Amino acid sequence: MSHTVHPYSHRLGILREWKSRWFGDNKKYRDYLKGDILLREYLAKKLADMHVADIEIERNDSMLRIVIKTSRPGLIIGRSGEGAVKLRTDIQRLLNKKGLVLENVELKIDIEEVKSPESNAQLVALMVKDALQKRMPFRRVLKQMVDKVMANRDVEGVRIRIGGRLNGADMARTEELKKGRIPLQTFRADIDFARERAKIPQGTLGIKVWIYRGEVFENDTK
Repeated sequence: MSHTVHPYSHRLGILREWKSRWFGDNKKYRDYLKGDILLREYLAKKLADMHVADIEIERNDSMLRIVIKTSRPGLIIGRSGEGAVKLRTDIQRLLNKKGLVLENVELKIDIEEVKSPESNAQLVALMVKDALQKRMPFRRVLKQMVDKVMANRDVEGVRIRIGGRLNGADMARTEELKKGRIPLQTFRADIDFARERAKIPQGTLGIKVWIYRGEVFENDTK
C-alpha cells in the first residue's frame, strides 16, 4: 500500500533544514523543546493576521534567535520598530511565566520579507483561507488562486485541495484543482506544502496547498 509522507520531512537533509536548530544535554533538551513549542503556538496566535510564512528558531548557550518570515514585515515591525520591541518584551514575559528564564541569553528577533508570496505554500493557504471566510465561492477561489500562483516564473506546478461542508452541503466532500506537475516522490523536486483551516458558519474547511518550484541540483545557487 502507498504511504503518504509530508513533503517537507521527506526532503530533510536533502533540500530542507530543520526549523529548530540547536543542540542540548538532557535538561536543556527538555527546556528547549518546550520553549520552541510555546513560542510557535504563541506567535502563530499573535501574528495570525500578518501572513507569517514560517518561524525558525536557533539557539546556543548565549543566544536565542527567532526568524519570522512574512509577506507583511511592516505590520510586525510597526512604526519606528515599536511592534518588534513589544513582541520581544512579550516573548521574554511568556518564557519567564512558563519557568523558562533566559539568564545571560540574548534574545534576537529577525523579520524577513518573503519576496514572492504567490510561490509560498503557507501564504497561498492563508489567502485561500481569507477568501473562504469572506464567503466567496470555493470554485472561484480555487481557479483564481491557481492562476495567480502559476503566473510566477519560478512555479512549475500547483495543487490546491479544499475539504469539508462545501457550499453548506450536509455531507462533507473534497474538491481540488491542479495545474502543472507535482512530482512528490522526486527528492530533488523543490515542493512547498502547507495546511490551513478556514472557519465558516457551516463548520471547518481543511485547506492543503502543494507548490512545485522546479528541481534543485548541487550546482544550483538556490
